Amino acid sequence: MPFWIWIVVIVVIGALLIAAGVVYRVLEVRSAGTPVLMRTIPADAEHGWRHGSVHYGEDSLAYYRLRSLRPGPTIKISRRRIEVLDRRSPVGTELEIMDPDFRIVEIAVGRTSTSDRYELAMGLEVSTAFQSWIEARQPRRARRRPAA
Repeated sequence: MPFWIWIVVIVVIGALLIAAGVVYRVLEVRSAGTPVLMRTIPADAEHGWRHGSVHYGEDSLAYYRLRSLRPGPTIKISRRRIEVLDRRSPVGTELEIMDPDFRIVEIAVGRTSTSDRYELAMGLEVSTAFQSWIEARQPRRARRRPAA
């Protein structure tokens, strides 16, 4: 068999594997989760927004970016460390990618000045569910004691 046929076969197999990865990721992200837009801040005025979904766990929030081939979550944040800093409505060119009734929630991971900060853009109902999930966490002082 000529060499060029092997190259074509390898390229076709590679393309099929990439396509399978993309299909898997899209199905994983959309199957169970809440659609949101997320960005790391500081960011330029209306830039950096990425489509994805969040999955609420008992102890953490997992964000799956829609356009990523990573098998697991893109970002995983401990529920205990999430601090809601601000809420606002979309402005300027953000309205081109979001509905006017979206709410943008700014969160920090931890309480230090070097904390990672993010903005989550979501519908009003999703924003309410997110706030309820945050408020339902155990207080910081409540910790399990080891059995005696």
